[in-house]
Amino acid sequence: MEIAISCAWLAAVTWLIARALRQRDLLRPIDQVPPPLPDSAAPVAVIIPARNEEANIRRCLLGLLGQSYPPESLHVLVIDDHSTDATAALAASLAKAYPALTVLQSPPLPAGWTGKSHACWNGTRAAPADAEWLCFVDADVWAGSALLASATTAAAADCLDLLSLAPQQQLDSFAERLVMPCGLYLLGFCQDLRELQSRHSDKATATGQFMLVRRAAYEKVGGHAAVKGAICEDVALARLVKRAGGNVLLRDGSRLVSTRMYTGWASLWIGVSKNLVDMLGGPMLTIATALLAVTLAWAAWLIPLLDAWRCAGGAGAVCWALAPGLIGSAAAFALHVAGASHFGIPLWYGLIFPLGYTAGAFMAIDSVCRRWRGRVSWKGRTYP
Repeated sequence: MEIAISCAWLAAVTWLIARALRQRDLLRPIDQVPPPLPDSAAPVAVIIPARNEEANIRRCLLGLLGQSYPPESLHVLVIDDHSTDATAALAASLAKAYPALTVLQSPPLPAGWTGKSHACWNGTRAAPADAEWLCFVDADVWAGSALLASATTAAAADCLDLLSLAPQQQLDSFAERLVMPCGLYLLGFCQDLRELQSRHSDKATATGQFMLVRRAAYEKVGGHAAVKGAICEDVALARLVKRAGGNVLLRDGSRLVSTRMYTGWASLWIGVSKNLVDMLGGPMLTIATALLAVTLAWAAWLIPLLDAWRCAGGAGAVCWALAPGLIGSAAAFALHVAGASHFGIPLWYGLIFPLGYTAGAFMAIDSVCRRWRGRVSWKGRTYP
């Protein structure tokens, strides 16, 4: 029995690692390119919805205003979503020095809208009429100088209507370092990127941290007004564009754009539980995925330890189970240590990854409970 369990464990780890490697290959990195010539640069309007982002807004704006993209083809709009901190004041102070920057106040939030979708929608209404591309950027993102030049070039080369870039994640607190790598691995294991990235599928994936959308495609599907109540408005908009015949692609933008999404347990817990049910396909799938992830994570420790204990106790047949159990667990730990190296965090986080999946499972349960209660809270607002 122990041999069968250990062999099954080794097979499961091998399959998961192979799947993770295939998924990584489907998320092609974007190349850094020089800026286009001024007379060939398509006009771009960058729209930043911001609510209580005083810790991030200045760095975000300076990165976008310092782009190598021809300045006459670039306009940056901050839509302040009724911040109660210094977000608007900080953005307005920069606008005095940068003519390309406009700061607007979002109108009162209508019923049925999420704040982010409403701010993005109002940003598009205020964007210059000649803007061929609408670029939605979260305020907790900071950009390398070649970001827009590289993104517009890649979108044009692939004939895309929506290009989303996955940023490099900056993880500073214990909570971020423990949970975020596990969460990203879990998405890599669960999502079928081959189908999501295929032009022949009506499914899509995207991240709202950076989305470059062809204006004609955006207007065709009704823009953020068409996804006004969606909690994951980024994925919802990408699906609309794709189902309307547009080409949508998510690529690795870690060489050009970075983000710090959360700052500790409080913001991480709320942010993850807000989206997790949508990301994992519904309440029942979320619970099942969380339980399976926790079971497999702790198996990395328990299977070889139990095999070694039984073997030391004189159960000779169990000793044969020790080899596949140890190999499977070593591979699981190696995968997570490699992940820690990728994120630039101490490697020992790769050894305590079962704790990360366990914390994530509690967040998953909380996410389901919030949906069953019919309320999702984010940045001081509660949405049905």
